[in-house]
Parts: sequence; C-alpha cells; structure tokens
Amino acid sequence: MGRIIATIILIGGIAAIGWVAFGGSDETAQAVATEAADPNAAADAETAEQPAPTATPEPIEEPENYGPRMDLVDIDGWLQTDATSIDDFNGQVLLVEMWTFGCFNCKARIPHNQSYYEEFGDENFEILGVHAPEFSFEADLANIEEALDRLDVTWPQALDMEKKNFRAWQPGSTNYWPRTYVIDQNGDIRYDHIGEGRYEELRETIRFLIENPPEPRPAT
Repeated sequence: MGRIIATIILIGGIAAIGWVAFGGSDETAQAVATEAADPNAAADAETAEQPAPTATPEPIEEPENYGPRMDLVDIDGWLQTDATSIDDFNGQVLLVEMWTFGCFNCKARIPHNQSYYEEFGDENFEILGVHAPEFSFEADLANIEEALDRLDVTWPQALDMEKKNFRAWQPGSTNYWPRTYVIDQNGDIRYDHIGEGRYEELRETIRFLIENPPEPRPAT
C-alpha cells in the first residue's frame, strides 16, 4: 500500500514538472501535485461547495383571542421606564409577566425573556414585568433594584407591592408566580401560560402578532 501511494506522489510530481516545463503555471502544478498526493481532495472540495439544504418553516397558526386585558391599578411605582400606565404600551405587542425576583420558576424564565427582547426589541414589542412580592424581603425597593441588575432584567417593571393586580388578573382561589400573557396591538390577550415551558410557542406567538397585526378597532 505504501509503495502505491509513493508511486502516485511520484507520478504527480513528474506531471507537475512537465506542466511547468511546457508553460503551465506554478499554481496549477501545485494543485496537480496536491490532488495526486490526496486523491480525495477534489471530491472533498466538490462536496464542500454544495449548498446546505434549507428547512421550510412550518406555518404559524393564529393565536387564540381571550378577550381584552385588564388595567393595572394602584401601582406602587415604575422602574426602568417612563411609563405611568399600562396604556402607555398600547399599540405594541406586549408580554406581561407576573413574577417576583425570589421565585425559582420566575428566574428560570428570564433567559428566554432576554432572548425575546433581543430578537423583537426593535419590532414594536415590549416586555412589562409586574413585580408582586411573595415575601417581605422581595417588597424592599433596594432589594428589587439589586435583583434586576444582578439578574440582567432590563425591561420595564410595575411594582404591585400589595398584589392587587396579581390577584385581579388571576381570578379564583389560586394565583401563580410566574404567569405570562401576550397582549396584541388592540389590547387583547393572545397567550396565557402558568409557570415554565412553552418557550418556542411564546416566541412564535410574538412573531405572528408582529407580522400579522389585528385590524384596529373602530374609534368609539
């Protein structure tokens, strides 16, 4: 086997020398010698030049409409925004998340929210955290501000210290941290999820609403 390879290399070298002697370029001679030394080189190059197949995206189904969102009332302050009302976000696709910084499941959602913010932040999209503390240390403003910085939560926050909105938006005997909603440009809820998970479904909901805004409601 070694003798065969040596013979191939020798023939390639002789061919290269002959090419130069009869006016061929050094670059072409080098290519001939390389292919002789590695018979698979040309095949590998040809394979590498083939375009990679592209996946055809699946069509996105229109998200269900759960009806108009509620207001946020008696908010105890706003952080990381000039807004003073949820109405200031009207006309945008708005992700509203009920959360508190000490909640493990809430913190698990943060990297996904960060990815939505990075992907859609320049496309009429906003996130609004409604911070509703579970324990007293989570109601301390300095602790909230420190946690926002430490967790890299950069989107607007409405402070719901008495959990009035946290409870009003979740009627019934059980309320959840976290609970995530997506509000469309008309103020209707188009996504509602408790806890972790369904991250890609949420991403596709945001994308659909940005690309397919609902017809504006007639002025009343």
